[in-house]
Amino acid sequence: MTNSMVSKLLEVMDRTLIGPPISRKEWEYKLVPRTTMRVLKDHGLERTFDPNNPINTDLSLADEFWEAGFSLAVELGMFCPETERIVKFTEEEIEEALKNAVSEVSLGKGKDRITIKARVPEDQSPPIAAMSALGLSVSEELYVPICQSIAQYRVVDMLLGACLDRLHGREVRSRTPYETLAGFYEAKLVKEALHRAGRPRMPVFGVEGAPTEYGFFGGFLPGGFEPECTLAICLIPEPIALPHRILHRVAVALITGTSIEAGHMTTIGGYFGPPEGAALGAIAAHILQAASMQPTVIESTILDGRYFGNCGREALWATSVANQAKSRNSRSMVLGITSQVAGPGTDMILYETACISLAEAVSGAAIVIGTRPAACKYPNYCSGLENKFCAEILKASAGMKLSDANYVVKELLPKYERRLRDPPKGRSFKELTNLVTLKPVPDWLAIYERVWKELEELGVSKP
Repeated sequence: MTNSMVSKLLEVMDRTLIGPPISRKEWEYKLVPRTTMRVLKDHGLERTFDPNNPINTDLSLADEFWEAGFSLAVELGMFCPETERIVKFTEEEIEEALKNAVSEVSLGKGKDRITIKARVPEDQSPPIAAMSALGLSVSEELYVPICQSIAQYRVVDMLLGACLDRLHGREVRSRTPYETLAGFYEAKLVKEALHRAGRPRMPVFGVEGAPTEYGFFGGFLPGGFEPECTLAICLIPEPIALPHRILHRVAVALITGTSIEAGHMTTIGGYFGPPEGAALGAIAAHILQAASMQPTVIESTILDGRYFGNCGREALWATSVANQAKSRNSRSMVLGITSQVAGPGTDMILYETACISLAEAVSGAAIVIGTRPAACKYPNYCSGLENKFCAEILKASAGMKLSDANYVVKELLPKYERRLRDPPKGRSFKELTNLVTLKPVPDWLAIYERVWKELEELGVSKP
């Protein structure tokens, strides 16, 4: 950690103590929504969502959203919940942060070492495929097999572990020593899974199962996650908040020399409002995190509040606009998330995965995380195969035109969008996987092969 890094973090911390005061209620229910709607109107971006084109193909529109998002970032700043103050940044400070943003990083060792690079829309190189049972509660007995079943596929570049439901049979309670121990335990289990998969130095994320900073601290103790192989998860709970508990994580990452994954989530129907507002909020949050958290990559997720996934046409459009705006107008590396509502073992989860993966990839995401089966509703409902499929779609996106991806998505959406609020549950890991070989059961493999055939008929080439 350099003196410059320390100075930047201290300056941000100082602003959380002396910035303009505001209550959470005033921030969330008045200032943010009112300012967002006004900026949309001032920039002529109201009602620009196009339901007939779920992937935006007008890059000039994306640039207009960037300009509006920059204005929103400067005007709003970030909210510190612990002190109820606003952390403000000047235009010059933001421009300097964006100018100095990390645009390339290498992680891992040996044959599994990867390089993440900033991308642009229609990039000739594919994004990094970071696969996972994202956010899913997983039992202790299945944690290693589940992670191994994902890491076994060479098309997968990185692994993000799941969330442990128990610690040696005990409930993991946040902000207690249970959580600190669980963070370290996660690192041990992830390493064991990679060892069994024959990929011991594969890049990973840490700590996924850390509800507070205590689990994060535990994961980065000596013997835990290795800085040269890890992206440190420092995700803010609200899109443009800056809690001290997240800055704790940033401090530890800087001290240990670990690359930082900053991130945020905006919700269509939340306090940013419609799809246009959610896209605008995502851009502003990206800009503000670049200025405040010294990130390596910046995650940006736009969910639809009606079903808490991002595979419907409104979320696909907002995601594509926001990603295009960020990847075209900054050096930052954009990290995308796939969030499915159908369960594993169904064709719907594959259709969802294809659509959101294409939207993220062709719009300039440098790295994409998948998958999140059944919106994390059911413990152990995941498998390695939907992750293999997601990684393959990401690789197939290399060089694809926005118009071609838009065509594919328009063909696939009618196959599932009416079921987004009532999706199939699917089947559990044990039902979908041979527990000896960790290969998919035959009928699940048959569904995967059928959907890939449909995609090939639409012009998507299997890598």
